[in-house]
Amino acid sequence: MKALAPDPAVLHGMELFAGLDAAALAEVVRHAHTRRLRKGTRVFAQSDPADTCHALIDGRVKIVQQGPDGQQLVIRFVGPGETFGTAAVVVGTGYPGDAVAVSDCVEITWSKEVMAGLMERHPPIAMNALRIVGRRLREVQTRLREVSTERVERRVAHALLRLVRQAGRRVEGGGVEIAFPLSRQDLAEMTGTTLHTVSRIVSAWDGEGIVESGRQHLVIRKPHRLVALAEDLPTPEASTDESENPPAPLRKRKDRAPRAG
Repeated sequence: MKALAPDPAVLHGMELFAGLDAAALAEVVRHAHTRRLRKGTRVFAQSDPADTCHALIDGRVKIVQQGPDGQQLVIRFVGPGETFGTAAVVVGTGYPGDAVAVSDCVEITWSKEVMAGLMERHPPIAMNALRIVGRRLREVQTRLREVSTERVERRVAHALLRLVRQAGRRVEGGGVEIAFPLSRQDLAEMTGTTLHTVSRIVSAWDGEGIVESGRQHLVIRKPHRLVALAEDLPTPEASTDESENPPAPLRKRKDRAPRAG
């Protein structure tokens, strides 16, 4: 892993550093370390003391939690412009899961002590961190509600819509591609179900033209249908071009700003 020279531009759009002026951003970068991560690298391990804040510049990282019975749960995927491990550092707990690079990545990091000093000198960082922690708690509550009250099909639809909002991109022929490798096992671990169940659901959707799936590759061809499945709504009429008129839950994907976590 080769060290790189940080550039203040890498912080632009990161929620953790929103509201900082150029001088403050320059100070934040002076205290940072940047490194490359090969695909498959474990960035940190579940329950390890949270002693470092991480921000992703390029690539994709998966946060995976393992239960006492050995079952794995994908907590979330982290994309460029997002931070991870921050909530654990702020709260003062161990990391909630393993962070694993699912592609070659570049990340920038700050030690716990350095970040504490930056927060003291620049209070907006601390306020931004509190907002991140609050959002993470809301997301956990939403996932728990889905697992407790929704059919598996709805949970899988919700998971795909979250990934589309985070990393969707339009493709020729209509539809939205999830722009990183995604396996059916990943979907199973995101939704608290089995690989067999996810394979059955995705294959059925593939047959209906709702999605187009391949090995670690998935395109949502009929976003309106997926939203209807997620929200348990009547099936919409296929009278409009969904690639030109995406449903409301997907429109915010356009011109999105990077989010932190």
